[in-house]
Amino acid sequence: QVQLVGSGGGMVQAGGSLRLSCAASGLTRSDYFMGWYRQAPGKEREFVVVISNDGITHYADSVKGRFTISRDSAKNAVYLQMNSLKPEDTAIYYCTAGLKDMRFWSPDYWGQGTQVTVSS
Repeated sequence: QVQLVGSGGGMVQAGGSLRLSCAASGLTRSDYFMGWYRQAPGKEREFVVVISNDGITHYADSVKGRFTISRDSAKNAVYLQMNSLKPEDTAIYYCTAGLKDMRFWSPDYWGQGTQVTVSS
């Protein structure tokens, strides 16, 4: 079975940084897209960022220039460096994987979520 385990969340003041990690297991294909979604309290889940197997990235406008995704294919891991954090970034962040670009298609697999809280 495929499992995605996200970690690295926490509480930080506005302007601070956090680094999220996601460890994937059970993926039998090498061509998965991976990325992150987030869900703020009382709001719908939204796309944050996606990275292809060959390293092409796409970011939501709300995080572009502040967040950076990276991928370690040998470890089946992805990371999200989050800088210049804002209170509106407060959400549960979900590591995701899928066979299609997650800007347009729902992920096939979801991690359990890790909480990010940004205080003003």
